[in-house]
Amino acid sequence: MNTFLAIVRRDLRLAVRQGGATLLVVVFFLLTVSLFPLGVGPEPEVLARIAAGVLWVAALLSALLSLDRMFQADFEDGSLEQLVLSGLPLSLVAAAKILAHWLTTGVPLLLSAPVLAVLLNLEAGGFATLMLAMALGTPVLSLIGAIGAGLTVGVRRGGVLLSLLVLPLYIPVLIFGVAAVDAAGMGLAAKPHLLFLAAMLLAALPLCPWAAGGAVRLALE
Repeated sequence: MNTFLAIVRRDLRLAVRQGGATLLVVVFFLLTVSLFPLGVGPEPEVLARIAAGVLWVAALLSALLSLDRMFQADFEDGSLEQLVLSGLPLSLVAAAKILAHWLTTGVPLLLSAPVLAVLLNLEAGGFATLMLAMALGTPVLSLIGAIGAGLTVGVRRGGVLLSLLVLPLYIPVLIFGVAAVDAAGMGLAAKPHLLFLAAMLLAALPLCPWAAGGAVRLALE
């Protein structure tokens, strides 16, 4: 546990020191959502109808931006090889990096979403569900993304390959996240969709760090 927390603290300090990655994610999220009222028109009814889908697609793409740096920076400076040679379980290293990625990417997206939901005229009943759905869905994005990030460590122009690997796996999160918010906005039960998101999170928590650690070892070998 001490090693796990040390890796998390190290990645958080690096993220704070660099600062640009988290800011880039939030700015991209803001710009992407802001383009839709300009493209489809300012009609409140139209914006309310597409609000959930726009927010989730923008959040998904924003989270994708920083995935390639999850392991790549440590690979470039040799830290990743040192972690492998130290005998630490790579699943533990991957879990720590996933948590750090979510804290520096998922949490800012989660906090920014309600502000942008107002811009898109989201139905009042959908705000609480949006927050809960993103609290369940954004960790799944980081967990699944870690597998792709591990497979593309050291690959030249791996960002394109990473997108191709990860985007199809993000589709269930997108579907149930949007469905939950839409259901809440229409006064229907959002609980079934939230339960699906919770089930995906519970399944990904033990499996994805293990798979990401294996992917890193395979990439290094």
